[in-house]
Order: sequence, then structure tokens, then C-alpha cells
Amino acid sequence: MRIIKATTDHLPQLAVLFDLYRQHYEQQPDVAGAESYLMERLVRNESVIYVAEEGGELIGFTQLYPVFSSIGMKKAWILNDLYVSEQHRRKGAARGLLSASRELGEATDARYLMLQTHTTNEKARALYESNGWKRDDEFYYYYLSI
Repeated sequence: MRIIKATTDHLPQLAVLFDLYRQHYEQQPDVAGAESYLMERLVRNESVIYVAEEGGELIGFTQLYPVFSSIGMKKAWILNDLYVSEQHRRKGAARGLLSASRELGEATDARYLMLQTHTTNEKARALYESNGWKRDDEFYYYYLSI
């Protein structure tokens, strides 16, 4: 298995994985929409996507979006998406994708990386915590749906 930065050449397989990820969060299937969305992010350099590849097949991905820390006066990254196809879980792909994310943060001199997951997602929480991520118990996060 190898972890590499995604390019537009990966879009056909990546869009399928991205669509499965969205379906996991109860969204309607839309592979064409997923491909269009990802193409826009890549072409506009609005996100960084890493893929886990095994035998020419994409088995997982993570997508990070840049933000900025006014307090730290540095870039930061939101690890927004992480998904490994069900039949390829427990092979180390998620850990490899997290490692690539950390390396991106270090290479860009980022202040931090952050992510969120459901409080009930015990497997993901255990994965993140075993990879050095710390749960924030100090701040509340608020959302305004538009």
C-alpha cells in the first residue's frame, strides 16, 4: 500500500470512494456530483487530498482544507474527510492517511490540524487518539446552518 497526493487522474476511483463516504453520512448517491466537486477542489487548489492505493486500486482517502490561525499567525488545516472502504479496513490505510496529513502540517509550518467526529464514533475516536490527536474539552463549537 502507498499513500500519495491525489491528482485529477485519480478522480474516477476517488469519486466513487467519496460518494460512499457521503452515503455513510446519509446522503443520496451522486458519483457525478462527487467527481465534479472533487475536480473543482483540485483544480482550484482548495484542498489537499491523499489517497491510499493498493494494487492500483484506491482504497481510502483523506481531504484537508486550509484555514488560518489569527492568534498563531500561521496556516492551519481541517482534516474534513477520512474514509477507507469497508473491505480494506484494518490494513493501516487510515493510519497512513493520518500520517500524510501530519506531514502536510509539518511541511507547511501549520499551527495545528483539527478534525471532528461524532461522539458516538468510538472506532474513529480510538484511531485518532492512538495517533496523538487530543480531544478538545475546553471549547464549544457553534454552527450556523445556511
